[in-house]
Order: sequence, then structure tokens, then C-alpha cells
Amino acid sequence: MPPLEARSEQTQTNVQQVVPFLWVTNIAASLRFYVDGLSFTKTKDWIDGGKLRWCWVELGGAALMLQEYSSNTIPSGKRGEGVSICFQCKDVLAIYHDAIAHDLKPQRPFVGNGMWVTVLTDPDGYKLDFESPTDVPEDTEYFTPH
Repeated sequence: MPPLEARSEQTQTNVQQVVPFLWVTNIAASLRFYVDGLSFTKTKDWIDGGKLRWCWVELGGAALMLQEYSSNTIPSGKRGEGVSICFQCKDVLAIYHDAIAHDLKPQRPFVGNGMWVTVLTDPDGYKLDFESPTDVPEDTEYFTPH
């Protein structure tokens, strides 16, 4: 077995990205949210029996996998609870304005931990945090002049 230092280097160069896999109740609604609303692009899919069952969507350097529950796999608890996916961005305020332009309901951006943050919830209750670095003081809320 290679020394710990060599294994650590191998692991770091081997792991390329994390791709959250989200089980969804209605893949068409999820695609409207992610593709039409947030401008993700569907780059891969699995069609079984003429029905879309799974897909891979991308936005910039981020990706998600979505798969629709079958009638016998829907969990009994509240879906999405306790799950938060954080997207590191260059300009969260642009994401915020784009989401509003696509009739989504993003949370008003605020500064937390040195980052602008806006939050959306997808149709299955998954919390999506979009964040970008800033020098603006903590707890500042974004104000849009009318």
C-alpha cells in the first residue's frame, strides 16, 4: 500500500467534483425549475419505457442528478428536509435577478460568512444556496431600488 502522503495526493487528483443526486416527485416540474428557471442545461438522460427517469443537469461548473421516485419508492417523511446544496458563484446578485426574471421566488440576498447568499427551494423542498464572496458587512440585506 502506498504511503499516506501518496494516497492523499492520489485521492485529491482522482476526485474531480461532487454531484448531488436528488430524488424528485415530478421530474418534469424539476426540469422546469432547474432548466427553465435557473438556466441549467440537461446534458445526460436515461429514458426507460419512453419516460424520462433520470437526468444530469449542469450550470457553469456545477451539476446535479435528478431521478423521479417510482410509486413504491416515495419516502414517508418530508422530502428535502435537512438537505442544502451550496453553489459557489462569482456573482450571486446576477443569479438572484435571473431567478426573479424566470418567475422563481429567491430569498432576498444577504451577507453571511463573508458571502452574498440567496436561497431557493426546488419543487421537492431541497434548499439551494447560491453564494459569492464579498467585502460588504455581515448581515447586510440586498436592496433593489424601484
